[in-house]
Amino acid sequence: MFASTAEPFFFLARFLSCTIAIELVPYNANWGLAFTHEATVWRQVLGDNLVAIHHIGSTAIPAILAKPVVDILGVVSDLAAVDEATPRLEVLGYIAKGENGIPRRRYFQKKDVTGAHSHHVHLFAVGADPIEHHLAFRDYLRAHPAAAARYSQVKVLALANQPLTRQAYQDAKGPFITALQAEAVAWYRRGDGY
Repeated sequence: MFASTAEPFFFLARFLSCTIAIELVPYNANWGLAFTHEATVWRQVLGDNLVAIHHIGSTAIPAILAKPVVDILGVVSDLAAVDEATPRLEVLGYIAKGENGIPRRRYFQKKDVTGAHSHHVHLFAVGADPIEHHLAFRDYLRAHPAAAARYSQVKVLALANQPLTRQAYQDAKGPFITALQAEAVAWYRRGDGY
């Protein structure tokens, strides 16, 4: 339904004299290429410490509206080794944000030439619960187009709320994500996934 539109959904909101913009656009196959490129960079920098790397988030799900930011999930053997590699990642344009509110995560952002976020990288040590949650959610939406379409609708409705902040947008999507997450993880654990 939403993926067929050529026009992005673009919303501006005022919050405490700060204007923020959240843009939702139809799926773009170039996001997969952007992930592949960045995955190569992360493999070179982290070497054998990087056990696995995945394209996650809405840009990894065809036929869903997404903010044009490629989310990447890296699974590592040792978070301390990630900390040691941070200066090399910063030279490549990544901004280290530490745990950024999620314990035992390392979070990095990268911006494009316009200053807009282009990549978010979430790194967890092998066995961390968020790994399964991210992969289950992605794979469930890939396998269930009706659920993916509902998620797109939730995003559009979330943007209609004013005043709009990034946190308010996340909070508006929260109940849908929480409800779907439990279903997705159960589905994933049954082996119904990819």
